Amino acid sequence: MEEVSFGTDGWRGVIADDYTYENVGRVARATASYLKSSERREIEVYDQWGTPFRSSDNGVVIGYDGRFASEDFALYVARVLKDSGVPACVSKEMVPTPALAFAVREMEAAAGVMITASHNPPEYNGFKVKIESGASAPPIVTDMIEANLPENSPEVNRSLEVDRVDIASDYVDALGEIVDEEKLTRNSVLAVIDSMYGSAQGFTGRVLDEFGVPSVEVRDDFNPGFKGVRPEPLEEYLDPLKEQIEEQRSEVDKPIIGVVTDGDGDRVSAMAENGSFIDAHRTYALLMKYLIEEKDWSGKAVKNFPLTDMIFKIGEKHGREVIETPVGFKFIAEKMVKEDVMIGGEESGGIGLKNHIPDRDGILCSLLLVEMVAQSGKQPTTLVEEMLEEFGGHYYLRNDIHLEGRKEVEKSATEDPPEEIGGYEVKSVETTDGVKLRFEDGWLLVRASGTEPLLRLYCEMDSPKKVDQILSEAEKYARNLAGE
Repeated sequence: MEEVSFGTDGWRGVIADDYTYENVGRVARATASYLKSSERREIEVYDQWGTPFRSSDNGVVIGYDGRFASEDFALYVARVLKDSGVPACVSKEMVPTPALAFAVREMEAAAGVMITASHNPPEYNGFKVKIESGASAPPIVTDMIEANLPENSPEVNRSLEVDRVDIASDYVDALGEIVDEEKLTRNSVLAVIDSMYGSAQGFTGRVLDEFGVPSVEVRDDFNPGFKGVRPEPLEEYLDPLKEQIEEQRSEVDKPIIGVVTDGDGDRVSAMAENGSFIDAHRTYALLMKYLIEEKDWSGKAVKNFPLTDMIFKIGEKHGREVIETPVGFKFIAEKMVKEDVMIGGEESGGIGLKNHIPDRDGILCSLLLVEMVAQSGKQPTTLVEEMLEEFGGHYYLRNDIHLEGRKEVEKSATEDPPEEIGGYEVKSVETTDGVKLRFEDGWLLVRASGTEPLLRLYCEMDSPKKVDQILSEAEKYARNLAGE
């Protein structure tokens, strides 16, 4: 049988290659074994995180996205779990991952399973596990699941009846309670929503409809192949959103904001009324400012290592503690369940908020971005410009280079960091995750991918020109260390 390994958020594989019914069945059986094990109660998510322990008899709730055969895989997982003595039910329709996470908590299930490969290309599918709080399963949990993997696929009656449940309605209702109607309707605004053919389609619009806020949706129909485009909310994949915004701008005289979610709805980014991209760094910073200054939310901010330094500056201005974590939302989720965290997020666009679930939610973030624009009555470009005027220029790019010796390059840069890159003197070095070289006007992060033969070079500076220059020189530096 193929090797099965959980990464930063679940197990993913290529459909009909390693992502097969045989392997999905093995993972489902291992999940049942984990839930029924006597050692489970002793792990840190209960002892230290404060997660409520629930017996395997509480069952598992399963959701699925719009990828090829996701519903069939979800039903098969339910049958394997039931055959293993663990009750299981499946959502009536495809749902975004945050809706599944919310359902786990509200239905008091022992765990949740989401059949999705998130933002991966269409040939992939995956298996995400949620613990009782709705948070993504941390390594201690997925390690136990891997340790229980059977050698062979279980024999299961494929006609075994499976209960179907509505997990969308309560989730939508909960979102409507977090949104502030007075702020959302203070000024007229148009939301252009891009779900990238993902399972979040219709959800943001449903909540806006309740408050009479007009919206237009693109890529909101069922397309398991995503029309050949990776469902990741990055600028290079957002031409349909940009085209729709340009069309709407010629017809309406009001602020317009575009919001976009990934394949399973847990990541977010945005687009301004002029078609300019608002990346995850600025999206997080805008939301953080808004939650503090206009919604008066309390709590800390948590950011992962590659996320913008603007978060530190906003925190300093408002007296808010900012905690920095390694890459992986599991580290942020741990902080969210153990401490008073207002917002936690990562440079890939996964942002979680308090008063909700300890997990990423691109739909809730989309709604609050629309609320922010409506409350201000200003175009998104104005809000971004005002933020940069206040906290200084912050420009960011990431360059992934194919490098077999990526880990050796990261190790060399950590043990013997360069004195300068591209003519910019290295002032200090940080090693939370990879090695971050700090300059007077910004930073460069050198980090080896744990799952692909890629060396990731992240850079933030106070001008786009400096970013381009440093990334160019950093690639030369890395390839030289690798002997290329």
